[in-house]
Amino acid sequence: MDYSKTLNLPQTDFPMRAGLPEREPELLAYWEKNDIYNKKLAASKGKTKFILHDGPPYANGSIHIGTALNKVLKDIIVKYKSLRGYDAPYVPGWDTHGMPIEHAAIKILGLNRHELKALDLRRECKQYALKCLDMQREDFKRLGVQGDWDNPYVTLHPSFEAKQIGVFGAMAKKGYIYKGLKAVYWCTTCETALAEAEIEYAEKKSHSIYVKFPLIDDKGNLPVGVDAANVYCVIWTTTPWTLPANTGIAVHPEFDYVWVQFGSEVYLMAAELVKTVAEANKLGEYTLLGEPMKGETLAGMLFSHPFFDRESRVVTGDYVTLDAGTGCVHTAPGHGVEDFGTGVKFGLPVINPVDHAGKFTAEGGMFKGMFVEDANVPILKEVAQRGLLLGKGSLRHQYAHCWRCKSPVIYRATEQWFASVEGFREAALAAIDDVQWIPPWGEERMHNMVADRQDWCISRQRVWGVPIPIFYCKECGEHVVNDETIGAVQELFGREGSDAWWKYEAAEILPAGFKCPHCSHGEFRKETDIMDVWFDSGSSWAAVAEVRPELEWPTSMYLEGSDQHRGWFQSSLLTSVATRGQAPYRSVLTHGFVVDGEGRKMSKSLGNVIYPQEVIKQYGAEILRLWVASADYKTDIRISNDILKQLAEVYRKIRNTFRFILGNLAGFDPDRDRVEYEELLEIDRWALLRLERVRQKVTKAYDDYEFHLLYHTVHNFCAVDLSAFYLDILKDRLYTSVPGSVERRAAQTAMYDILVTLVAMLSPVLSFTTEEAWQHMPKAKGMPESVQMVLWPQERRDWLDAGLEAKWDKILALRGEITKALENARRAKTIGHSLDAAVELWADGDDYRHLMAVKDDLATILIVSQVKVTEGTQRAPQDAYRAEELALAVAVAPAGGAKCERCWIYSESVGADAEHAALCPRCAAVVKQL
Repeated sequence: MDYSKTLNLPQTDFPMRAGLPEREPELLAYWEKNDIYNKKLAASKGKTKFILHDGPPYANGSIHIGTALNKVLKDIIVKYKSLRGYDAPYVPGWDTHGMPIEHAAIKILGLNRHELKALDLRRECKQYALKCLDMQREDFKRLGVQGDWDNPYVTLHPSFEAKQIGVFGAMAKKGYIYKGLKAVYWCTTCETALAEAEIEYAEKKSHSIYVKFPLIDDKGNLPVGVDAANVYCVIWTTTPWTLPANTGIAVHPEFDYVWVQFGSEVYLMAAELVKTVAEANKLGEYTLLGEPMKGETLAGMLFSHPFFDRESRVVTGDYVTLDAGTGCVHTAPGHGVEDFGTGVKFGLPVINPVDHAGKFTAEGGMFKGMFVEDANVPILKEVAQRGLLLGKGSLRHQYAHCWRCKSPVIYRATEQWFASVEGFREAALAAIDDVQWIPPWGEERMHNMVADRQDWCISRQRVWGVPIPIFYCKECGEHVVNDETIGAVQELFGREGSDAWWKYEAAEILPAGFKCPHCSHGEFRKETDIMDVWFDSGSSWAAVAEVRPELEWPTSMYLEGSDQHRGWFQSSLLTSVATRGQAPYRSVLTHGFVVDGEGRKMSKSLGNVIYPQEVIKQYGAEILRLWVASADYKTDIRISNDILKQLAEVYRKIRNTFRFILGNLAGFDPDRDRVEYEELLEIDRWALLRLERVRQKVTKAYDDYEFHLLYHTVHNFCAVDLSAFYLDILKDRLYTSVPGSVERRAAQTAMYDILVTLVAMLSPVLSFTTEEAWQHMPKAKGMPESVQMVLWPQERRDWLDAGLEAKWDKILALRGEITKALENARRAKTIGHSLDAAVELWADGDDYRHLMAVKDDLATILIVSQVKVTEGTQRAPQDAYRAEELALAVAVAPAGGAKCERCWIYSESVGADAEHAALCPRCAAVVKQL
């Protein structure tokens, strides 16, 4: 007789191999066809809301691995909150204006923005942005991210633009918007002003020159007898091209300065830097003249510009340092923030001889028409020709670059529109204290950024964006912005979008008969600048969270990369505090950047870029989702092909755990076959105890946003507690028992509870696999159609038995040592499978008592055929395996008797039943019942 046919072998169509790249699209189609997302929302209607407001990615290309990380993190949190009973809708959004889009459109489409009319360029940018939006939307959906994909928020939508105008108007009404001349970051490639959030730093090689400024008037500070004809102030600069704009020299008021003679010339510099300057320029011996002077006594001295007929006045500045240079700082108010402030404070002329493209204007004299960087060498030569170049060299240093085109930026004094952060800084700092920052260091970082922030430059000299809704009176030249003008622009943009600003004249936009509030004239022109793109996304709380009925404001959470402390987190905070008096979010979660397996930044030149689309094609989106959960996102997150392979192996273990349980639940009806907890075998109760411990840890990990902890907890539970112990032990009971016996149903009951709990807990992370398992598993009446609609597993304190836990902790420790002895016997060829073994144990004290407490089940627990337990380790033979930390000795020998053809256990009683001569008595009895 073929006894294998009498075994209860696993029966499931849940595949061993995942085949995720092929199966995942089928599950996506299932969710969409059955409208699972909206059904889930309908079921949670009226419950407490949890709103994770999506930080809009730029619609200017395909998603990258960092974008995938961000979206999956958000999806995990939203799905978990839904499981916990929250009403947790997710509205994705896109940032579709500004330089990132315009730059990409111009580059990819080969456009010349100077030759296109504004509306034509805007049309091209819009089409490009919407095309990228659709492409990114499909990629996000392919990752398994659920949300209202048919109704996202888009910053170019008329309704959004109208709300943004309202935010601007509210800030203007409170006096926070002003126009002023300031030195701002300027990208000569993109030809526009930039805000701090649009600056990144990269290495740049710069000139390093020491320049002599001839003395004009020493104001009585020159020592008696020194010939003023050979006296100079020495400055050091790494930007020779800014020298044409020099109008001053800054010294620190409290530093000591000296006159130092090198040969026939006398130089003014900081006393502490004399030796350094002498060595750097190989000046040789020197002599100090007179007594040291405090910088404040030098104020007002006049020196001559090195090549223009212009004075350069000495002023004081606390920002002067002794880190490098001479302690005398070349000051060009038109080309630096500190320089500009100093110029305004002391009345220095603000000269900006550079145009929007970075070329010198007529004010640049002999350098007119030259690009600033190209002018460095000609300027250096001009200084040298006049005998005023003390020394030259070069250095590599971190320098500000444009975030979009990656070109070095300059400072350029121009008239721009600003938001006066000073007007609401204290309120913003107070609002930061009311927010939960995850990780906690985010609070201090944001606090310091806002505390030190300059006024926000919000104007850009481009056309693809929301215009600054300002009108200028043609008669008096004053700018006009009030409730009437803002209301008119809002109404127009809400109807036609911001293209209308370029489509209509000012008179067609403003209310009929509108007059200038300053001079009562009625003709106006429009502002030509657009708003900083960060003002767009920074207004999303007003344009989205405040107005969409399924959302709420303030939102529960903002979640983005750590760079957004100076970007979206901050712009949102500033607009919200300025207009509403509080932060737009209750919590902010920050994640690090994605790097390769060695911790290096990803770049095409290094060949270490991992593309999410390629990972999905090879492994499936599920492995990317598992990667996100496995990483500690608070630091930079590593990814490589080796890491993905390791994760695929972990995934296989989890999936095979599901597969084993599903296969052994064939024919199990949870409503009919469930065994009450009190009737479960002790080892089944232990398994449920471990399950509850895991549920507690996983719940805390989700609540604390420590997803890597839940990853390790679940992986360990599946690999160690289940696969290597509990499920392995269960095989004999599951395969050989009478199908409907209490023993087998007890095992199925425990496994069913484990599966239902694991599937629910993992559904935010392994959304595809848990859905697939959900569709294959038997379900009790009333269970939802999709795992995405279940609620979080309930707490089961009745499963927590401290005595049972302590007992089995000890048994597992003993089993671990016995397993080592079995492995040694296997390597020595004493046995093959563990069921080939007979084990003899010698133990003392508590170890002996624990073994005797499960004596009748020891063979099953150890998965061997025979076990004998003897008290007294001293009785064990010399060659027995001895545990180091337990009072235990183990000997392994081949099992006696014959091997039962059905259960594979060796027994002296095999053949006792004449009808089934190849079976042990237990299996013979079972077969007779079948």
